Amino acid sequence: MFSTFRSFSSAAPRRPAASGEAGPRAGLRRALPFTRQLLLLQLAVLAAVVALGFAVVAWRLEAGLEHQFEQRALAVARSVAAEPRLADEVLAQDSADVQARALAVQRATGALFVVVTDDQGVRLAHPDPARIGERVSTSPDAALRGREVATVERGTLGLSARGKVPLRDDTGRVVGEVSVGFDANDISVALRRLLQSTAAFLGVALLLGVAGSLLLIRLLRRRTFGLEPADLAELVREREAVLYGVSDGVVAVDDRGVVSAANAEASRLLGVRVVPGRPLADLDLPAPLARAVADRSGTPTVTAAADRVLVVTRREVERDGRPLGSVVTVLDRTEVERLTDELGAVRLMTQALRAQRHEFVNRLHTVHGLLHTGDADDAAEYVSALLDAPAIAVADNSEAIASSTVRAYLGGQVARAAELGVQLLISDGSWVPHRLVAPVEVITVLGNLVGNAVEAAHDSAVRPATVEVDLLADGDDLVVSVANTGDGLPPERLADIFTGGVSTRGEGRGLGLAIARGTAESLGGWVEVTSAGGNGAMTVFVSRLPGVLERPEVTT
Repeated sequence: MFSTFRSFSSAAPRRPAASGEAGPRAGLRRALPFTRQLLLLQLAVLAAVVALGFAVVAWRLEAGLEHQFEQRALAVARSVAAEPRLADEVLAQDSADVQARALAVQRATGALFVVVTDDQGVRLAHPDPARIGERVSTSPDAALRGREVATVERGTLGLSARGKVPLRDDTGRVVGEVSVGFDANDISVALRRLLQSTAAFLGVALLLGVAGSLLLIRLLRRRTFGLEPADLAELVREREAVLYGVSDGVVAVDDRGVVSAANAEASRLLGVRVVPGRPLADLDLPAPLARAVADRSGTPTVTAAADRVLVVTRREVERDGRPLGSVVTVLDRTEVERLTDELGAVRLMTQALRAQRHEFVNRLHTVHGLLHTGDADDAAEYVSALLDAPAIAVADNSEAIASSTVRAYLGGQVARAAELGVQLLISDGSWVPHRLVAPVEVITVLGNLVGNAVEAAHDSAVRPATVEVDLLADGDDLVVSVANTGDGLPPERLADIFTGGVSTRGEGRGLGLAIARGTAESLGGWVEVTSAGGNGAMTVFVSRLPGVLERPEVTT
């Protein structure tokens, strides 16, 4: 089946690639496997996320460090401005004492500089004594107006994070400015250390992500059996084609016994709705059909379900030694059985006609011999005896049974029964004056009942072995009664005698009565045992088949 689909797809014409031009097939061959593409994509995404995260962290760390250094410079400047007598020394222009205080704080805090100015922005303290008496290089206006300032600026000592606070006297008047700065290189060193730690952390995270991706790819390959997406898509298309393009019922079952897929034909043949996701064992199937479905041996099992004969096979599916589940196929053999019955009837009728022809030739030879000897009286007597003799089969012009199909079938069965040593009789009370409208169903029921009765009579020790058939029309219904002189039915078998696969004559039998009852019930009728037989009594099966005869014409 799969090869058919592949050959169909490969049959489409393809334009050959020109020289120097890469054809689509070549491009497909050069393409990386999907799992490898997925791995590379995941790695690219991980690398991009890690790089972006690192950039954001670096930016946030740099901004945070600058803020921390600015606040640190501002705190040191506040502490210097709060020292007692500093304001008086600034007012007195005592640069020596102010310088001493500033250098002491600078050494203690590790600051780049501690600068103190008067209310004009002129330095009274500076790390470079030569700069004392000069105006500061950055604007002191904000601090001299009474506001604190924290910023990163470049001055005479280079780029630094600095804090500027106003210097006030005892009355609160601003008499100068205190500016403290920390070298920007310190910020860079601290940032570099933090970034190194962050990079190490992100590197470990990246390695874990790569390991997780590799594990995911391995798991994906294991779950998909190493198949590429194109292969999976092809399998899905082929599965749909197989499930819904065949006339047989197909049910796929996973390794847990749960239905994973089923086509509509399976539901129709099994007589229940097969829904994916439902355990196969929970399907409400008749006992013989349930046993056939549960059989994992892979051997086809013939069973009857309602009016159908089904062949059920369940085969296990494995790949690389790993069980994947099983596939249940259901084949409808009903039409084959019916055609076989009809062919058997035709064959029996042919045999009966051949026997009649042979007997008729013998009788003609006898009459011919009598006439040649001149014994006309003996010939007349012989012909009279022939006319009074019973026919081998039901006559074609019989008015008792209007259906030529039934007459032909019974005629053939009479000959077959005679070969088995069984006398098949059509009761004198049979009366079917109308033709059949459902000949296949009638012959199916009648044939199985008669065939079962002939075998029972033949296998019995009771002699003479006899089967009597009684056919009676009731409006457009047909009532069939078949009796036989067999050994009878055991009481314990009466309850399941119509169950498929149940037989008193060994294994592999027991479909005939099940098919007969199923066919009768499909017409709205029934088949019952009215007499179990045995101990000299006949075993009797009776069936009523509604609507199988042409309706009689009503004259007014």
